Amino acid sequence: MQHAMIIDYKYCTGCESCVVSCAKEKGLGAGEWGMKVEQIGPNKIGGKWEWDYVPVPSRACDLCAERREAGKVPLCELHCLAKCIEIVPVEDVSKRLADLGEHKVCCFMP
Repeated sequence: MQHAMIIDYKYCTGCESCVVSCAKEKGLGAGEWGMKVEQIGPNKIGGKWEWDYVPVPSRACDLCAERREAGKVPLCELHCLAKCIEIVPVEDVSKRLADLGEHKVCCFMP
C-alpha cells in the first residue's frame, strides 16, 4: 500500500524535531537531510503579516517504510510537537485534505 505525508504547516513552530528525528533514523551526516524546515517570511501580504515554517521532505524520505512495516509510527510524525505531520494511505489523502481545509496544507508522496 502506498502512503503520503500530509503536512498541516499552519501549526508548525519551526522546532525541527522532525529534522533531528529523521537524520537520526536515516543515519544522515552533516549537510545531509531527509526533512528540512524552511522559513517563509516574515512578509506583509494584504496588510497582514505572515510568517510560516514549512517541513520539506527530501528524496531521502521514504516515509519510514521500515518502521511502518514493523507497525511503528514514522519518526517525523511521532516527534512533531505541533502534530502537523501525518502519514496516511494514498486512498485517504483527498478526504484528509478536505477535513483539514485548504489553507496551509500540503501533501508529499515519495
